[in-house]
Amino acid sequence: MSPETASQDETERGSGKNRSRVGGRVTLRGDLRLAVPDAAAAVGVTAAVFVFLYVRMESGTSATVAVMPFMDDPRTYWMYLLSQAFGWSALLWAWGTVMIGLLVSGTRPEALRVSPQTLERWHRTTSLTTMALMLAHALMFAAELVRYEAQLGWAERLWAAFADSFVPGWYDSGTGQIAIPIGQAALYLAVPLGLLFYVRHRIGARTWRVLHRFVIVVYVLSVWHTLLYGTNVWYGEWPRTVLWLLQIPVAVLLLARLVGPARRSERLGKPESARRLPGWTLRAAGRVVVAGVAVALLVVALSGRDGGRERPVEPPSTSPHPHHS
Repeated sequence: MSPETASQDETERGSGKNRSRVGGRVTLRGDLRLAVPDAAAAVGVTAAVFVFLYVRMESGTSATVAVMPFMDDPRTYWMYLLSQAFGWSALLWAWGTVMIGLLVSGTRPEALRVSPQTLERWHRTTSLTTMALMLAHALMFAAELVRYEAQLGWAERLWAAFADSFVPGWYDSGTGQIAIPIGQAALYLAVPLGLLFYVRHRIGARTWRVLHRFVIVVYVLSVWHTLLYGTNVWYGEWPRTVLWLLQIPVAVLLLARLVGPARRSERLGKPESARRLPGWTLRAAGRVVVAGVAVALLVVALSGRDGGRERPVEPPSTSPHPHHS
């Protein structure tokens, strides 16, 4: 830590602005307190999304009902709608925390008048909120399954709902056979990768940085899960288009992060020796792949060929997830 940074930390601790730190180290307990306003905003957004989905279902314009006509009753399936709402909020917060994280770890744009310390704090608090929203999304999905399996005893209902929601490969109906394990993988990676920050002094900063890079994998899995299983983006309509468009700035920032990393050791340059050639080749290939993804996202957005299907004129003949016996 430089003398300037140490002085700034002392000033912040003395003024009470850095309550997430203990002995100069950021703590989980402190960040949980700092995340309260962020979490409150997330709850507000979730409530707004829930109302939006509820009204659309009640008015007969819900894409969810177009996919699953048996759900044409928001008063019965309100827990499923709440699960959807938490899922959308989780994806929005994941998008935000990834964007902030890329700004923190890359060369910060001069036009951005926010200090690196503030950006880092926002990244930590939005990350904690994202994990909570993802868990709430899964728990509300499980709660809906508990309600649905009414013919079973309570112990069997709880087990069936838990297994379908949290055990990879257990859910055996339709698109969920692929989409739900992808979502579970995102959740099970997000929690340890997010919390490892608070024990990086034990595992080593270098190890933590290497592991933390896999957060982008969590985000990709979350978007993939949504595209596969988010009934509101099944059809080639504006929600699906917006979802694709939001991925362009992520890809651009990631490319900028790779091309102009803040740490000198991560800059590409020229391989200094044959021994370092494999690592140099890998970093160069990563830049090429991300650039290709950014171009592909732009082509998808401009062409409208984003995998969305046409909304059927007649509702499909679908049935609920089969009851467990």
